Amino acid sequence: MKKSIFYHAGCPVCVSAEKEIIELIGKDNLEIVDIGTVTTRILEAEKAGVNSVPALLTPSGQVLHLNFGASLSALKA
Repeated sequence: MKKSIFYHAGCPVCVSAEKEIIELIGKDNLEIVDIGTVTTRILEAEKAGVNSVPALLTPSGQVLHLNFGASLSALKA
């Protein structure tokens, strides 16, 4: 099974959501990407349909936007 990808920016909203997602689907089924520090992954997230973080990209390609933490455009600045 492909892993889900959890994109976040390290803010308190994102960190809280990360903990919940890990509890729900397990760390072994999840790739965690802090695009606040790994800005090279922002374009990848955008191409997948991520508009804001925290967001979960499922193995089937669906993007689940969670509590609003930051828009991707704000992270590019």
